[in-house]
Amino acid sequence: MPAYLDSLLTGQARPFTRPGSLSAIDKQPRRGELKVTFLGIAGDQQGDLRVHGGAEKAIHHYPREHYAAWAAELGPHPLLEQPGAFGENFSSSGWTEADVCLGDRIRVGTALLEVSQGRMPCWKLNDRFEVAQMALRVQQSGRTGWYYRVLEEGVVEAGDAFERVARPHGQWSVARLSAVLFDKHLEPELLRECLALPLVPNWRRTLEKRLEQRQVEDWTSRLQGRDGS
Repeated sequence: MPAYLDSLLTGQARPFTRPGSLSAIDKQPRRGELKVTFLGIAGDQQGDLRVHGGAEKAIHHYPREHYAAWAAELGPHPLLEQPGAFGENFSSSGWTEADVCLGDRIRVGTALLEVSQGRMPCWKLNDRFEVAQMALRVQQSGRTGWYYRVLEEGVVEAGDAFERVARPHGQWSVARLSAVLFDKHLEPELLRECLALPLVPNWRRTLEKRLEQRQVEDWTSRLQGRDGS
C-alpha cells in the first residue's frame, strides 16, 4: 500500500513541564522543501540529546491513522485535532508499524532513509497530553511510530510519496520487534533471535542484559520520570 507524507513537522527546544526539563515535542507543520541531514530535518531540535535525536533517531514517523484510535480512547482532545501530537516529524497515511520493518530503506523526496528502531515512549507524553500513564498506553497499544537514520541527505516536503527500495528483514516489522521489547515475559530463544538483528546499541544492550539477568528491566523512570511521579 502506498504511503504519503501528509505533514512535515519541526520544533524548537523549550522549557517543559518539570523543573529543568526541555522539550521540542511541540512540533508544527512546515511548508515547502526542507533539508534532511544525517542528524535530522533542518530547523528541528530535541530537548534532551541523551535520549532523543542523533543519527539513530534522526526523524520520527507517526501514522496519522492512529489519531482516530486515540480519539476513541481519550475522547475529544485538542492535541488530536492536527498532526504533531506525538512529537513526530513525519505524519503519514498508508503505513503503520505492521507495514514497516527494521532496516527498510525508504526513499522520500531526494533523501534515503533506513528504519532504525521503534519508539520507546517516555513520561513527556503524560505531561503533554495531561493524561496519566499516556506513555504506558502508547507502549501497550503498539502505536509508537518509528525512527529513521539518514543514509543519503536530500530534501523533502509535504505531499512526497514514500518508496520502499529494500527490505532485508521482512520478518521483523516494527510492531513485532517492539512487542518483544515491551513484553514482560522472558522468551530467551526469541531474544537471541532479536539479537541476531542489526539493532541500535541501546536496544541491543537492553536485550543482552535481559537475557543475561533473566529478568525484564524496570520501566518506571522512562514512563513516569526519574522520581517516579
